[in-house]
Amino acid sequence: MKKLIVNADDFGLHSLINQGIIKGHREGFITSTSIMPSADAYEEAVALAQANPKLGIGIHLTLVGGVKPLLPKDKVASLVDLEGRFLPNYVAFAKRLYSGGIKSSELEAELRAQIEKALGSGLNITHVDSHQHTHVLPGMNGLVRMLCNEYNIKRERIPKEGYTFSGGFAAGIGRKIGRCGLSFCADLARGSADKEGIRHPDYFFGMLAGGHLNARLVGNIIRSLPQGVSEIMTHPGLDTAALAKLYDWQYTWETELASYLSKSNKELLKKYNVQLANFGDL
Repeated sequence: MKKLIVNADDFGLHSLINQGIIKGHREGFITSTSIMPSADAYEEAVALAQANPKLGIGIHLTLVGGVKPLLPKDKVASLVDLEGRFLPNYVAFAKRLYSGGIKSSELEAELRAQIEKALGSGLNITHVDSHQHTHVLPGMNGLVRMLCNEYNIKRERIPKEGYTFSGGFAAGIGRKIGRCGLSFCADLARGSADKEGIRHPDYFFGMLAGGHLNARLVGNIIRSLPQGVSEIMTHPGLDTAALAKLYDWQYTWETELASYLSKSNKELLKKYNVQLANFGDL
């Protein structure tokens, strides 16, 4: 049987993203999302999640992307820049982590604060993943698994996309190298998760074309889904022009949203007998 989780990242980052995710869930086939406990639009995201109980809710652990931490900046000084915000991306985070610049006590404290805030919302938390996949980095994944076990969160994203998979997306060499590196880390994390009984989808899509999915590319993924459980990671939102003024990621939020509202893609799900699911169904 083919099962598909469509997980929208960055729930809580901005109201336009929140509203796009909910539109994709109500009118399309987005089945799951990942909430950012320290982001500005978190409270709105919680209210929207409560109003849409069939939407799976994961915790999008956040340590990068210019977002503010939950803890005061003097308590997590090794995790933030001079303005008290997280480092811009996973590359900068990894450099600081592996050079010894991050204090493990501060890292654990911030992750605990984010997990406890999400659990304290009363939402049914289905899984854990992270902003820019920092949870699968060596040296990070063990800590995340420890916390998952402690807080009884037994499902995790494993963002291992096939090393040669493109799905029709014409990626540059930089994206291909980045995907291979993260897929390698995810493969290591998968082995550890399996040993500890933490469940995850069998297959993952949306890394190479992250932020640039469209109806054609999503259709290509649906056509190529293997037997088992697959996850598509996506980044939907409303008003790409407004979001682009705030975030320099060059994402195509509205186009991604349209991929899951697409009549032709809904028909493909039926044609290929794809059953929709969320992490809670694992």
